[in-house]
Amino acid sequence: MGVTIRKPTERQCERCGRQEVWNDTTSTWRVARDDDGERHTGRVYCIHEWDINGTFVPLESNTDAADA
Repeated sequence: MGVTIRKPTERQCERCGRQEVWNDTTSTWRVARDDDGERHTGRVYCIHEWDINGTFVPLESNTDAADA
């Protein structure tokens, strides 16, 4: 039985809707774009709240993957 630690690849501010995606090349969060190329920047003065309800769980049991 092992555990895998995973990291999020996208996030959205709970307050203003700003969307960001992880860029592996630069190792930074970047503002997400929709299919039309429009950026989802949210509000300029927002203090962004990422995953405030705790729905992202970074630990994944390797036995869960074997059971699926």
